[in-house]
Amino acid sequence: MTAVFYYQTELGVISIEENGTALTKVYFGEPQLQCEADLRETALLQEAGQQVKEYLAGVRKDFTLPLAPEGTDFQQRVWAALQEIPYGETRTYGEIAVSVGCLQGARAVGLANNKNPLLLFIPCHRVVGIKGKLVGYAGGIAAKEYLLKLEKEQVGGKSAGECCES
Repeated sequence: MTAVFYYQTELGVISIEENGTALTKVYFGEPQLQCEADLRETALLQEAGQQVKEYLAGVRKDFTLPLAPEGTDFQQRVWAALQEIPYGETRTYGEIAVSVGCLQGARAVGLANNKNPLLLFIPCHRVVGIKGKLVGYAGGIAAKEYLLKLEKEQVGGKSAGECCES
């Protein structure tokens, strides 16, 4: 049975859903209950909530939870590539397209990012436009900017625009 629970964070309410064995969805705001979902905190959701709080506090850089995002083969390849972007770094949509073998597929990567059901856990916020431009994020551009700044401060690195200019 699907369970969903929500947590108050620095970014506002974040809802996390799981299918009994893995996380399946994350969204900003109150839970959007489906007919088959229960509003309850399971051990997996409690751990996910704790890891999100640790990440937002700057003490966690990697999530160690089972993920089960539903998507096409191409979306799965893009989401896997996103998980390879190191904490505190960014990549452009074009760079991700090349890494998944779709040389002219920056827009397709953008569409796959838009369908990412596991915000934060699959770090689509680390993907930026050309020259580091902050474009598109299901949690909102302000949240994307917040997350990139948080990571930058933790690693003492360059900002999104500084690391991605070509």
